[in-house]
Amino acid sequence: MNQSATYSTNQAKLRELMQQAGIVSFEELSQVSGVSQWQLNRLLAGLLPNLSIAMLLQISKALQVPLQQLLTEFETAQSLKEDWTIVSADISEITATESTEFQQEYQQLQQQLNNQKESLEKDFQSSTIATLESWLLQWPTAAIVAQKNPEISAVKLLPLVKPVFELLKKWGLEMKGTVGEVVPYDPQFHQLLEGGGAATSGDPVIIRYVGYTQGEKLLYRAKVTPVKED
Repeated sequence: MNQSATYSTNQAKLRELMQQAGIVSFEELSQVSGVSQWQLNRLLAGLLPNLSIAMLLQISKALQVPLQQLLTEFETAQSLKEDWTIVSADISEITATESTEFQQEYQQLQQQLNNQKESLEKDFQSSTIATLESWLLQWPTAAIVAQKNPEISAVKLLPLVKPVFELLKKWGLEMKGTVGEVVPYDPQFHQLLEGGGAATSGDPVIIRYVGYTQGEKLLYRAKVTPVKED
């Protein structure tokens, strides 16, 4: 194929690709791709190996076609070996560069996530400590006093535990049932205490240890024993 025929054939191929991409002129293709019209003419003239891989990538992106398709459309048998040697070397260089950049971006993102995680953990700890402040300061003293004076009523210690329940409420934890309450047995929410007897669904049982939920999630089933018949 002579040079004139090559140019005409390549021009027809390029116009077809431009039409598919919605590009109406070579001037617009040059603007969209960032490749000069002089370089585009070299492509049409069958001088594809003389264009850098970066330019070919820009053209393929503008035309919205894979690089391999672009090479296949405008390749000639005579320049195939030379072209792929150049392209392979350029692609290897670009791939190595992109790989390094990707690795750097990944490491930066990982560091940001680690910093964010550490910051969130510190905020969580600070918030928890603030909620439990009165308990942290008073409970150790109250425990020592209770050990030294067993006659102190446990009722007097209950207000000290209030911050713990406030924290549980803040986290969305809710007690299910009350100790000593008689309720119908439900295997989904109740657990029979070992050795306490047997029960079937609907039988009356006494709550010995309350259960807990967090939102719709069941954390702990209430531990129960059957109500003994007289």
